[in-house]
Amino acid sequence: MYKFLTVFFVALIGFGLTIHDADARRFGGGSSIGKQRQMSPAPAKPAQAPAAAPAPAGPGKWLGPLAGLAAGGLLASMFMGHGLGGGFGDILMILALAAGVFFIIRMLRKPQPQPAQYAGHTERAVVADMAAATGYAAPAAASAGSRPAWFEDEPFLREAKKNFLRLQDANDRGDINDIHEFVTPEMYAEISLQIQERGGKPNKTEVVTLNAEMADVVTESDLVIASVRFSGMIREEANAPAEAFNEIWHIQKSLSQPNATWFISGIQQV
Repeated sequence: MYKFLTVFFVALIGFGLTIHDADARRFGGGSSIGKQRQMSPAPAKPAQAPAAAPAPAGPGKWLGPLAGLAAGGLLASMFMGHGLGGGFGDILMILALAAGVFFIIRMLRKPQPQPAQYAGHTERAVVADMAAATGYAAPAAASAGSRPAWFEDEPFLREAKKNFLRLQDANDRGDINDIHEFVTPEMYAEISLQIQERGGKPNKTEVVTLNAEMADVVTESDLVIASVRFSGMIREEANAPAEAFNEIWHIQKSLSQPNATWFISGIQQV
């Protein structure tokens, strides 16, 4: 029984390693290697218009009941005092009650002041208004980098897609010399190790569909870093179904060297 369990677990581990090798066939092995970057978040959805606030519970809602009570008191005084036969004092009482009812109704109908409402007057605007009133200027946020004015997306993406296909082919053939021309030394060490771990086994990667878009372009110190998001469908094994992939390649160039070329410094899985 012990020997059977040993053989079973060895076979299971070997099967897991085989699956890992089958999944790690394309350039980069389908994992995050080299330089990794904190990418900008997706644009926030437009804020929805705030719901209309309920009408304030002011004294207006008491207008009807109070007027009714006042009128009822007036009528009660008239009838309890036997109409107008009570003499001049009753007439004065009735007139005083009528004047009181008129005064209460007039006061309750007077418009109540409401707090000012400004469309789009957010907390940021409130802070700005306070700063303007006090003469205080908040410090500006530090810039994480700047996009070079000479950088053009379309030509760069066109070449990036060509190099993506070329590097897949070079990786299949194990041509580390060709790969060396496109990657940084750190990336070259990673890719070379992956090819060596294959043990010379043949590899055939078929890119079924390929999309490329700019994820970010920044200047950091002496480097311009262009991050390209590649996505699509890829087949990493013959006669296997194509699988979706989504990864970002960070491609950098030195500004201090006159004729510097672009090198892939990292692959980041999305």
